[in-house]
Amino acid sequence: MTDQPNPPLPLDDQLCYAIYSAGMAIQRLYKPLLDTLGLTYPQYLVLNVLWREDGQTVGGIAEQLALESSTLTPVLKRLEAAGLVRRTRNPDNERQVVIALTDAGRALRPQAGCLGEALVAASGQPPEDLHALNRKVKALRDALYAGIGKWSPSRPQS
Repeated sequence: MTDQPNPPLPLDDQLCYAIYSAGMAIQRLYKPLLDTLGLTYPQYLVLNVLWREDGQTVGGIAEQLALESSTLTPVLKRLEAAGLVRRTRNPDNERQVVIALTDAGRALRPQAGCLGEALVAASGQPPEDLHALNRKVKALRDALYAGIGKWSPSRPQS
């Protein structure tokens, strides 16, 4: 008999680890492709949000990525230094910083399409299976966040 009535499952039997390690595998797959674009994975995520809807506040981007604004700020500063985004104060609310793509930031969008293609190729799974898996994982994510009373996507997630 152990002191713990319910010892943790082995990692390979835990859903959280399967999702975490799959995310790490995807980031490793994407890394050489992102390197050719001069981007990190967090920078890629921010650009994806802006490619969907340009000219968003730092808070709006942070909300969509389930991050704190303070976590996002260094990523945005690096994107600005790379000439991919502009940060400006909202003239209607000086406390808000608005992030907008530059021409160079917009020009990366078609080049980034190769990431999805690489994922399909590396997985060996049909795109429709990956789309179904994506829907299930997003439903799980949303249910978990609803259960803990935190982040709720206000816009459709990519």
